Amino acid sequence: MLIAANFKTNKTRCQTAAYYKEVSDFIAAKNINTEAMIFPPATALDSFEGKISVGAQNAYAVENGAYTGEIGLEQLDEFGIKTILIGHSERRHILGESQELIAEKFHYYKEKGFRIVYCIGEPLEVREESSAALMAYLDDQLEGIDLAYNKLIIAYEPVWAIGSGLTPTEGEVELIHTALRQKIKAPILYGGSVKTANAKELLSLNNVDGALIGSGALNAEDYCMILEIADSLK
Repeated sequence: MLIAANFKTNKTRCQTAAYYKEVSDFIAAKNINTEAMIFPPATALDSFEGKISVGAQNAYAVENGAYTGEIGLEQLDEFGIKTILIGHSERRHILGESQELIAEKFHYYKEKGFRIVYCIGEPLEVREESSAALMAYLDDQLEGIDLAYNKLIIAYEPVWAIGSGLTPTEGEVELIHTALRQKIKAPILYGGSVKTANAKELLSLNNVDGALIGSGALNAEDYCMILEIADSLK
């Protein structure tokens, strides 16, 4: 099982280092075997030493160049970063990333051998339309993506549940993850208002291989608690 924490635009370099140490100490003390992964903001990326995987929230599909405001492979290589988050709904819906650009990033970092946590998820109006419309929407977000890539991790996050405190029912989550499993062999994480109060129920569902967590994991103590919950379910 994998528990990933997406810091989004939160935490400084100093705060990230303190978080990493607190969680690392907890993992060692409790002998946690569940994989821990964090995605700090670009300014907090570093060469951390420990069992927690560190990934980039975003990078452009280039080694370096004239791409103001972006980072590329050269910046990730400096810190030994070999994991990246691609396709998050906030980049799709707020920053306007097209499926074409997202697929371009995927293939670039696939060729570089990165572990890729690839995000998919539907807005509320699609969910309310029909199950067929929902699955068609998710299929469109998988267009151009190599689902057989051996370092692929899928994160299913219903857009309307992210940061809202709302989640689909357990039955709905299990139904969608089971449908995705028919076409995807890679691990499938669930995201969208995962927190200490609901982590056990969500992580216990069939075909849920872990979680991608935003605000519910910003506090290191909460993240450690979710790691412990996940570990108890093995």
